[in-house]
This record gives sequence, C-alpha cells and structure tokens, in this order.
Amino acid sequence: MRRHIAAVSATALLSLACATGVAEAQPSSLYAPSALVLTVAQGEDAATVVRASTLSCAPTAQGTHPDPQAACAALATTAGTFDTLLASPDSNRACPMHYAPVTVTADGVWQGSRVSWKHTFSNACTMSVTFNGNPVFAF
Repeated sequence: MRRHIAAVSATALLSLACATGVAEAQPSSLYAPSALVLTVAQGEDAATVVRASTLSCAPTAQGTHPDPQAACAALATTAGTFDTLLASPDSNRACPMHYAPVTVTADGVWQGSRVSWKHTFSNACTMSVTFNGNPVFAF
C-alpha cells in the first residue's frame, strides 16, 4: 500500500512538473550590464579613498561621474583591458621625483564580465601625465 501511494505521488509530481514547464532565465535588457565604481586613493593599498565615482554605460551613460558619456566612450575602446587606459606619458610635462603613491581602481561589471582592476602611480602628477587627458578617472 505504501509503495502504491509513493508511486502515485511521484507520478503526480512528475506530471505537475511537466505541465508547468521549467522557468527559463530571461535577460532583463538587451544590453550587457556595465556598472563600475571608480576610485582614486592614497597609498599602494588603496585604503584611503580620496575620490570615488559611479559609472553605468548601458543602455545610457549615467552615474555620479562628471562626464559619463566621455568616460563610457573611453572605456568602450579598451575592449575590457583597462591597462589600455594608461597612455604614453606626455613628454612635454615633467613631474617631481617624490614618492607619494596614488592608486586607482575600477570594480564592478563591464559588458557582462566581472572587473577588478587596480594600478598604482608613484604620485598624483605621474597619474595625471600617464592618463594624458583620459576622462575615465577625471573626477
């Protein structure tokens, strides 16, 4: 008797599962998510954040970044490789040779992929010269 009840229950559950179907995950947008938190911090460990900005690039550029459109356009040229933001330093500009490290970070999601990028410069002048006008960290 117990076996019969178990068999009937299993059959009923299987029928119910087949009738309702399996829920499929549907994307909530046509765009891959791109949302980042960008920081500029003192020191090599990035523990003392001096400035921070949020940036979302899909479907439209927005966030607390002062120029989200320009920053998103600059990031689009990186193809997800944030080291390409580091341009050749401007040879017409000299920086002092003192060591006061500044670390920039980008954490979040870029075009659907998790991003955690960090780069340390010897000082703020070197950071400015190396970014050479790139708008991503201009906040």
